[in-house]
Amino acid sequence: MDELYAHETPLQVLFVTALIGGGAAWLAGGAIARTWRPFWHLAIYMALLGGAVRFVHFALFEATLLSPASYAVDTLYLLVAGTLAWRLTRASQMTTQYHWLYERTGPLTWRQRAATDEYPGKGGVNTR
Repeated sequence: MDELYAHETPLQVLFVTALIGGGAAWLAGGAIARTWRPFWHLAIYMALLGGAVRFVHFALFEATLLSPASYAVDTLYLLVAGTLAWRLTRASQMTTQYHWLYERTGPLTWRQRAATDEYPGKGGVNTR
């Protein structure tokens, strides 16, 4: 971490990258999923957000603005946070919007319902 964030304390990195940047990535990931945009949109937005996080490090704490290693680590963290939010939101969407087709198997996953499953709340049998 000394080479990545040479002129910053761990508290500064935690505050800017983890708290502010991670929160923005989480909100962006959820928003991208809620508007039914594909995953690759998330990657583009996280690359831009990574640049913004580096700028905040530079503006508030006089860190190195053009540090490729720090930018890569920040962006990777933002991509992980955004991906988790995107996948959590997408799993909720798929099982709520298409409840007769899909069922939730975990917080981030879903699967297609079997042909013999009953419709939730309908009392009928699924006869696709």
